[in-house]
Order: sequence, then structure tokens, then C-alpha cells
Amino acid sequence: MSANPFAVKSTLDYQLPDFANIRDDHYLEAFEAAVTEHSAEIAAILASGEPTFENTFEALERSGQYLGRVLGVFYNKHSSDTNPKIDEIDEVIAPKLSAHLDSIRLNPELFARIDALYQKRDSLEISAEAKWLIERYHREYSLAGAGLSAADRAALAALNEELSLLETAFSKNVLSDTNDLAVLVDSEGELDGLSAGEIAAAAAAAKDRGQDGKFLINMVNYTGNPALTSLTNRALRKRIMVNSLSKGMRGNDNDNRETLIKMVKLRAKRAELLGFKSHAHYVTADETAGTPQNVHNMLRRIAPAAVANARTEAELLAEAARDAGEPADFQIEAWDWDFYADKVRLAKYSVDTSAMRPYFELERVLNDGVFFAASALFGINFTKRPDLQAYHPEARVWEVKNTDGSAVGLFIGDFYTRDSKRGGAWMNSMVDQSHLMNELPVVVNNLNIPKPPAGEPTLLTFDEGSTLFHEFGHALHGLFSNVHFPHFSGTSVMRDFVEFPSQVNEMWLLWPEVVHNYAKHYQTGEPLPQEWIDNLNRAEVFNQGHDTTSYLAAAILDLAWHELSSAEADKLTADDVEAFEAKAIAEYGLDFAPVPTRYRSTYFSHIFAGGYSAGYYGYIWSEVLDADTVDWFKANGGLKLENGMRFREMLLSRGGSTEAIGMFKAFRGQPAQIEPLLKRRGLL
Repeated sequence: MSANPFAVKSTLDYQLPDFANIRDDHYLEAFEAAVTEHSAEIAAILASGEPTFENTFEALERSGQYLGRVLGVFYNKHSSDTNPKIDEIDEVIAPKLSAHLDSIRLNPELFARIDALYQKRDSLEISAEAKWLIERYHREYSLAGAGLSAADRAALAALNEELSLLETAFSKNVLSDTNDLAVLVDSEGELDGLSAGEIAAAAAAAKDRGQDGKFLINMVNYTGNPALTSLTNRALRKRIMVNSLSKGMRGNDNDNRETLIKMVKLRAKRAELLGFKSHAHYVTADETAGTPQNVHNMLRRIAPAAVANARTEAELLAEAARDAGEPADFQIEAWDWDFYADKVRLAKYSVDTSAMRPYFELERVLNDGVFFAASALFGINFTKRPDLQAYHPEARVWEVKNTDGSAVGLFIGDFYTRDSKRGGAWMNSMVDQSHLMNELPVVVNNLNIPKPPAGEPTLLTFDEGSTLFHEFGHALHGLFSNVHFPHFSGTSVMRDFVEFPSQVNEMWLLWPEVVHNYAKHYQTGEPLPQEWIDNLNRAEVFNQGHDTTSYLAAAILDLAWHELSSAEADKLTADDVEAFEAKAIAEYGLDFAPVPTRYRSTYFSHIFAGGYSAGYYGYIWSEVLDADTVDWFKANGGLKLENGMRFREMLLSRGGSTEAIGMFKAFRGQPAQIEPLLKRRGLL
């Protein structure tokens, strides 16, 4: 094992994994050795005598370093650059990892040590963060089932192992079907409306698939496609939307209906075994929401206004279509929405998003926008590190330092789509900051921007620019971590709190000092006209009926699946998936055909292959905090170092080291108000 790059800590700067020497063959052998080492470390804790904070909690925090190095790299590789061998390794690792973690979390002897110190935590002479660590371990192990009987623990471990395999299968199926459903176009004439750059990217994508001379429109992970905004060919728009909506439910080897039904049943059984009414009750019990009912109370306040606005928007779009020559009885369909929304946006607000793309060139948006805003707000700078190799040739490394020269961490950016990368955009951590381990963070942002032909600029859509700012908000959360224990590092916060900092970072996309610094025509250098920026701000609530309805439908699907009891879930089969979706959405009043759910169940990777099960509501739950915080920034002068440092020190740096809502209240000086969110989305 001395030849395995994972066997010892990397000697590269910031302990960046030694990607130059990591091979696919290293993962499995390193994983098995790391599990053996971790098990020995847990055994040593159990043999360490009378439990103390140091020999129990601090020892737990120090344990599993080898395993963490392997998993941090492997799961980033699996999501951003997979291959058949990596998929096979994941299928082997998933059940073994589940069993290993259960052997720790369900160990009654270990839980007895945790509980003994928990009971006398108030009398221990320890820091506030250490006390919170005790409370979190006790809560997490209790929810994991540590207090169950031996028979129930064994049953729980079996459920967890089966679920881990199903999650792996679901993710693999989504990626395969997303690739298979890419739309191949024979002639350039069919692509009328797309820019020359978009057409060139489609030609390059087809060539990569061995279809030289044709054009390929890749599917995205959500419902719809960016191309629908510009394509004039209605038949092609329909073909793209139909393909998008059919991911994972075509009766082929990638069909996910049976897989997700099994997962729903197993999750319901597991929740009841743990003493909860449903999986949703189990999940929300350890989130800021507390209960599913609290989530519904907020969503039902928003849903009626959202769908009413969507219906009004549909009439506007249909009228625009008829004015453009469509017949008098023309009605908007899902594949028409983005196309005519762009037309109405142009007519009503003089906003032409396609004309803006030349002003949103990736390198400018990144360096003169995203990095510029972070530097001004938080007192940091970025230096390219081409001497440090990332995990893929398209992934680049930057070193981040404070302006006084002190180190912050490393940032890796991997922005282009490829067949080996799952859809969407996300942040990963490869090295977690902690003072206990004397480690600084290494974080990764992954996006899925179509790659242009060699030598051509990467011109972003407005939404892609917003996504770049959003995901970098997650990166900042990881980079600014300043906690003692790795358990609390960076984004290790409650799931319905984690989107809050990233959503706040979106505000700088059109902030005057920022947009004027980066939004310049890639050929002429001319700035984005101020009139266009003003129009974008005026159009902020336009199409929010559509966007909110689409999002809420997905959030409701998530809750509907996960509020089922095991008895209710057992009655369902794969053939019931579509009817179940329709019923759940209709019961909330969100059934409006021109606005399909953002994710159908069969490609809803957030909840069936990620960490958001019964938690997709967290985006809008966090947006309440986000919108209120944006109002605070505006009231206090916006892009100012003192504002950024307050946000950094009171929120971003603290990770999960204290109670989330209390942390927000301390920063804001009051509880969050929902009115800024309702105003932003045009729902007042």
C-alpha cells in the first residue's frame, strides 16, 4: 500500500490530492485499507478506559482520515468524470461503506460513551464548540438508530445497505438516459435562432459522438433545455421537451420507476423503525424546519399566488404568440414557454437575453465578476496555480489568500459539461478545514456549461452566470471555514440552511460595481449598456410565476413521496409513478400543463441519489433568509468590506459549529422576515 497515493497525506500544497499519480485501480484497495484502519481506530476508542472528551469525541474527530481522503476524491471523480470502471467500483463501495458506517453509528458500546458524556456535558470544562459537538454527536447517533435493540439495529443496517445500492443505480441510470436522450439534428437550418457559438458547440458535441456533420443538443438534468429559449423550430422544441420529460421512464434498462418505488418503501420502513411517522418526519426533525407541517405552512402560503401568476404569464405569452402569427386559438405548451417568455421580456422590458451573451464571457465573469466581488467584499485574492494538477484537464486550480498574505485554501473550477459528468452544478470539498487537524480547505465547483470549439470564447447565458455566482457562494462557505472540529467544517450545516449563503452570493451578479467590471463585449470591450442592466432589474419578477410553480411542484413531489407510511408505500408499484406525481401536484393546485415540475421523480437526483430527500424545500426555505439578508446588505451600503467581513465572521466562517437559526439572528439582529422573499418573487 505504500505505492497507493491515498495511503499517506499528500505533501502537495494544502494537501491537494496527488492527482498526477492517482489511478482508477487505487480507489478500491485504498478504500478497503482505510476501512480497516478506521475500524481499528474505533476499537482503540472503545478500549481507552473511562470516557473523556479527549479519548472519545476528539478521538472520533481524528479518526477516519485515510477513509476521508479516499472518499473525497472518489465521489468527486464519480460525479464529474466517471467511467465504467468507476461505476463498478461505486457499486462495490456503496454497500461496504454503508455497512462500515453502521458498524460505528449503531455500536451500543460507542453510543454508551457518547451518552455518558452527553449527560454531564454542562459540568465539563470545555469550549462552547466542544459542547455543541457532544450535542450533535448524541443527536446524530440517536437518529441513526444507536439506541435501538440489537435486532432492530441489524434490520436497520440491512435497509441502509440496500438503499445505498439503489441510490447508486438511480444515479447511474439518470446519467445514461440523459446521454441517450440527447437530440441529434441533421441540418443547421433546423437550429434557426441559436447563435453561431451555440451551433458550433452543438456541432462539436455531435462530432465527439462520431456524428460529424450533424448537431447534438445535450439534455440537462432538470426539465427543459436552454436551447428552448431561442429555437424557432417548434417541432424541434417539442422533441427536446418530450425527451427531457421522459428521462428515466422509458421502459428501457435506465428506467428508474421501480428503483425509486423501492427506495420510497425502504425509507418509510426505516423511518418507522426509528420511531417516526414517515421519512419526511425523520428528516425534518433535524432540520431548521422541525416538521413537514411547518414546511407545508410556508409552501401553501406561496403556492396559490405562484400558480395564479403563472396562468397570467401564460396568457401574456399566448397573446405574444398570436401577435407573431400563430392562430387565434393558439395555447402555450411547455416547449413554447421559454421561447415566448424571451419575446415578452424583450417587448415588455426591452430585455434580450440572447443579445447579452457576448457580454458574459466565462473568463471575465469568473475573474472580473465572481472573484472581483469576493475580493472586494471579503478581503481575499486569487492566484492561478497551473503547477498544481487537478483531476481532469479542464479543471483549474487557484490559491486563495487574505490580503495580508495569510492562506485561505485552494479553489478548483471545473465548468464544462461532458458525457462523463452528471448534470447540474455543485460544490465538493476535498480537504475540510479544521484547527484540530491543522488543515485548510480544498473545494471544487462543478458546472455544466457547453464547451465551444477550440479557440472560441465561452459565452454564458444569464442563468449560467447566475449559477456561477451561486456555486461560488458554496465555495466561499467552505473556504472561509474557521472551526476547530472537522465535524463542523464549511457547508456541514443543516440541509435547509446550506443554500442560504450561496443564494446570497447571487446578488452580486448585477451589483453596479461588479457588473460594470466584468460585463464587457468579448470582441469590442464595450460595457453592457446601463439601460439593459436597468431593464434586467425591472424584469426581476417577470416569469417568477413559472419558476416558482415549477420549483414548488418538485418540492411537493419530494414531500409527497416521503410522507408516505410504509403501509401506503407498499401499495405502490412502478406503474403508479406517473399517477402519483399528477395527484400530488394537483392536490396542491399546481397542476398547470404549460409549467411542468422542475424535476420528475425518475430524474430527481437531488432526492433519490443525493442528500436532499424530504429536503428539496430547503432552497426556498433558505431563500427567506437570503432575501432578508440581501435587504440588509442593500440597507448597509452593499459591496463594502465591513459588510462582507461581518457576514464572513458571523456566518460563513462558523460552519455548523453553532445552532443555525441562532447564528442568523445574531448576524441579522432579528428573526428572518418572509416579506422580502414574497416581494422578490412577485407574490405579495
